[in-house]
Amino acid sequence: MQPSAAPDLADLAHTHARPAHWLATATATAAVVALAGLLQPGPAGAGTVPAAAPRPAAAPDAAEVSYPLECGGVPHTVAKRVSGDLDGDGNPETVAVVHCEAGSGTPPSGVYVLTRGRGSGAPARVVATLVAPEQHRNVTELAVRDGAVRATLLGYSSPDVPSCCPDEKEQVSWRWQGGAFVRGDRADALGV
Repeated sequence: MQPSAAPDLADLAHTHARPAHWLATATATAAVVALAGLLQPGPAGAGTVPAAAPRPAAAPDAAEVSYPLECGGVPHTVAKRVSGDLDGDGNPETVAVVHCEAGSGTPPSGVYVLTRGRGSGAPARVVATLVAPEQHRNVTELAVRDGAVRATLLGYSSPDVPSCCPDEKEQVSWRWQGGAFVRGDRADALGV
């Protein structure tokens, strides 16, 4: 038999494990693991921070708007106001019930939709008239639900009915469709 050309493994220094060898190996392994952890890509989607969604603008203030209402020199009163996103743009509109101040009687109401103009600091403005004062209606209930304006209107069956005592009651709704407010049927208005 021929002697092996390889040295005897028992004579090699690294085959004799000593505590210093184990400590050096453990330290090197820990360093490699830590470095690999630092160099790993983050979880999916990491690396880019999503931009914060823009905050919706505040609802228009009904007290700061000029209304298309002729009050014959007396001031007007904002009797009711509600807000909600009516056109789906993420910003709220305000619906205001406005009438002329009167010492007595029941002045007719106007129902107006307000929005803010484009750009920061743009003033609020009337963009739609849902009920004109000339229709001789009063609003007893007003709400915005599910993107629709809902109201209860009181009116008169004839000019002979005294203005103190409306004899008609109607529940109505309006929804933004095709660039305009469309009046809905009675079933859509229920639940005011």
